[in-house]
Amino acid sequence: MNPALPVAAPLHKYQVVAHHLTAQIRGGVLRAGDKLPSVRVLSREQGLSVSTILQAYYALEASGLVEVRAQSGYYVRPVGRPAPALPTPTQPAAHPPELAAFSEAEDLIAEYSAHMHRPDLLPLSVSVPDPSVLPVARLAEAVRRAQQQLPQAGTRYEPVQGNLLLRQQIARYSMLWGGQLTEHELIATEGCMAAVTLCLLALTKPGDTLAVESPTYLGVLQLARALGRQVLELPTHPDTGVELDALAAHLAAGRVQVCLFTPNFNNPMGSCMPEAHKRRLVQLLERYQVPLIEDDLYGDLHFGAQRPKPCKAFDTSGLVLWCGSVSKTLAPGYRVGWVAPGRYVEQLKRLKLYQQVASPGLTHQAIGYLLATGRYELHLQRLRRFLLDNYRRYARVIEQHFPATKVSRPQGGFLLWVELPAGVDATALFRRAAQAGISLAPGRMFTLHEQYHNCFRLSYGLPFGEEVEAGLIRLAGLVREAIGLAAPPA
Repeated sequence: MNPALPVAAPLHKYQVVAHHLTAQIRGGVLRAGDKLPSVRVLSREQGLSVSTILQAYYALEASGLVEVRAQSGYYVRPVGRPAPALPTPTQPAAHPPELAAFSEAEDLIAEYSAHMHRPDLLPLSVSVPDPSVLPVARLAEAVRRAQQQLPQAGTRYEPVQGNLLLRQQIARYSMLWGGQLTEHELIATEGCMAAVTLCLLALTKPGDTLAVESPTYLGVLQLARALGRQVLELPTHPDTGVELDALAAHLAAGRVQVCLFTPNFNNPMGSCMPEAHKRRLVQLLERYQVPLIEDDLYGDLHFGAQRPKPCKAFDTSGLVLWCGSVSKTLAPGYRVGWVAPGRYVEQLKRLKLYQQVASPGLTHQAIGYLLATGRYELHLQRLRRFLLDNYRRYARVIEQHFPATKVSRPQGGFLLWVELPAGVDATALFRRAAQAGISLAPGRMFTLHEQYHNCFRLSYGLPFGEEVEAGLIRLAGLVREAIGLAAPPA
């Protein structure tokens, strides 16, 4: 008896459009330099939504077949201009990291942290919004309103679960991605890392293994080590995120007690897990009853027409602990975060009582008030347009001036992951760049293993202008020098 052939998954509507346009480009119907139909025209002709056409154009842009021109539209990419290559999908080391590797990473992180507040450095390393794109006046007004609304002007302790208005507004906002949360299912925290820390403390004990993407946010790695948790770094693709087959093998072997992933625009690679992968991830975790701490810090900063759903949207058993914050969108210094911990809500409430007692009421009430006014989405629209335009400008300079590099192509967030040729020392580049007045984030910080020495992270959160362009071109010169130093003699 012949085995059944695998059935190909049906294409999404945007994929059908993208495949049709790809065939026209490769067949010569659409030639280099030709302008594609506008999004609205093609939407009307095809009878599809604007968001579907945008997704198709984003897919073509990511494949390198088309490019966008400011204030003009999408064009077939000129012949002879190859698309920038993606970084190599990672295959992190399977062996436990050596103590020397810990020490090396910690020393580098301390050095990097010292750069963050130096006014003489162009901050191309920090993934926070520039103050110029934040609604500072509205935030100040929200704080004044909060003082008027709270008892004793906000000097009293909040309930352990956190500010009621904030929790109500986060629950309401979750409907935009298909969530059905109530304020009773949310716990307010002092930023997203505070939420992640509560989750790790509640779900694990010393010696337990935490599965993460690789590379991953340096704060997660240092937190896990400080708490005595083991870290399993999983191979991760710069477009689609963590490799689920690798995770499935470790789950089946019983090696993982909890997962901590950033499915939407992770730090530092900027990858966004496709919706089908998110569904499969949640199904895998339900099969093995392993919880997921989901860091959705960047989910609101999407370039597409619709916000990508978090894994929480597919959670039916309460195993996904959804963590978020406004630190990347509104006010990094206000320390406003939250977690929807599913079946673990009572555990986290008790733990927060013992650990923190209460969250700051004034800033949490202020953010709750701002969300209630309905202005948050308008601000996000402006911020997303700013970041998308910035990304394109930064990427264009890197493509034109950086030699022999591979660069991620994120569809949201703040971050670019840059891979230099093997043998180039990005840590030495980091120090040389600081001498030249530029701050970047060396790749070695985003792992506990001896890897990513030839990679670094850039943020495109700083408004693009003459200073940024000059800084990127100056950095390109340093990259050329580093590649020349790493090249073997002829």
